Amino acid sequence: VKLLVKLYRFLARRTDSNFNKVVLKRLYMSKVNRPPMSISRMARYMKGKEDKTAVIVGTVTDDVRLLSVPKLSICALRFTSTVRARIVKAGGQCITFDQLALQSPTGSGTVLLRGPKLA
Repeated sequence: VKLLVKLYRFLARRTDSNFNKVVLKRLYMSKVNRPPMSISRMARYMKGKEDKTAVIVGTVTDDVRLLSVPKLSICALRFTSTVRARIVKAGGQCITFDQLALQSPTGSGTVLLRGPKLA
């Protein structure tokens, strides 16, 4: 995470995109403030935005209730092993934040999501 903070601090400084500033802020957050997000919730949010990359600063978890995983491109800090297998099987891709920085340094073509923050 430390290297990612360095990378996104640089990007937030050098690019005038708000996306990098938000990602940097969320990388600093504690584990409590980086809640996980299930693949079913992600599929629901990404309906109609299949060409974009879903970005979540946190973990992506599997949901057995979701029978068919849509083809999604997801960037996250961590993926559980089962969800990674299901995304790849559906023809999607799991990328990390350093790969995302190379793909879209200003965050264009991405949808920034966050998990449910419960009390």
